[in-house]
Amino acid sequence: MAIEVRIPTILRSYTDGQKAVEGSGTTIDELFANLEERHPGIRERLVDGGELRRFVNVYLNDEDVRFLDGISTKLSDGDSVTILPAVAGGAAGDPAGMR
Repeated sequence: MAIEVRIPTILRSYTDGQKAVEGSGTTIDELFANLEERHPGIRERLVDGGELRRFVNVYLNDEDVRFLDGISTKLSDGDSVTILPAVAGGAAGDPAGMR
C-alpha cells in the first residue's frame, strides 16, 4: 500500500529536504510509525501521548483527520496525507483577528 505524504517545510530536515515522501500503513498511526522507520525523529514532532500534537494539522485527501477518527483514521492505497503546522494569527489586543 502506497500513501503519498506531503511534508511541510519545517519538517523537511527529517526527510532530507523532500517535500513529499511515500509511506504505508492502514491507519494514520501506522503511517507515522512507518515514516519514523525511514525518517527518525519525525513521529515525535507529530504525535504526543498517542494523539496528534495540538499545533499539527493532518489532512487525508483534503479532510481534517480530527473530524474523522484522528490518528486511528483508516487509509487506503493511493491516499494522500498532508501535514501542516497550525498557524496562529491576529494582532495583540484584537482577539478575533478582525482588524
